[in-house]
Amino acid sequence: MTEDQGKTGAPVIIKKYANRRLYNTQTSSYVTLDHLCEMVKEGVDFEVRDARSGEDITRSVLTQIIFEEEGKGQNLLPIRFLRQLIRMYGDSLQAFVPGYLDLSMESFAKNQEAMRHRLAEAFGGGSSALENLTRQNLAIFDRAMKMFSPFGLAAAQHGEEAAAAKPAAGAPAPKAPPSEDISELKSEIEAMRKQLSELAQRK
Repeated sequence: MTEDQGKTGAPVIIKKYANRRLYNTQTSSYVTLDHLCEMVKEGVDFEVRDARSGEDITRSVLTQIIFEEEGKGQNLLPIRFLRQLIRMYGDSLQAFVPGYLDLSMESFAKNQEAMRHRLAEAFGGGSSALENLTRQNLAIFDRAMKMFSPFGLAAAQHGEEAAAAKPAAGAPAPKAPPSEDISELKSEIEAMRKQLSELAQRK
């Protein structure tokens, strides 16, 4: 299977029969989910259609490929992300989720090499590099959510006052976060809101 097959104009048509067998109409041969997975990785564009009705079932087959890969131990989707994604079904913002995820993954794909290079410089490479960056991003996100939650902000301020009043023995009292940090977080939240607004206008 080569990438040129996906560049001939129309996508490769894969037919799925009632017995769950998949048939590649371009190569006139039966294929498996593993074959389709390789086609995706090679950039080959294809559509999967029900052999009887002609219905486009590409989405369900791609979802099945993800399920199979996760079952092999290739845990790419974090549990937190899956829970959040499930919660979005039926939510008022559900219509914005596909566009947001598509835009995010497209941006990620375009900058893969640059990200690998920067991660190698920042963390010395290795499998833990991306994990370290992810932890930092999650920490910033959690801090932002707590900061802008009415109860979280009050609790944070109360905790800072208590910590300042009772510093640990032999250690200097912790300083309250400067106003610049709050302004920066507000800017980040505003940028997220603008992204959602742009996605809404595209619909």
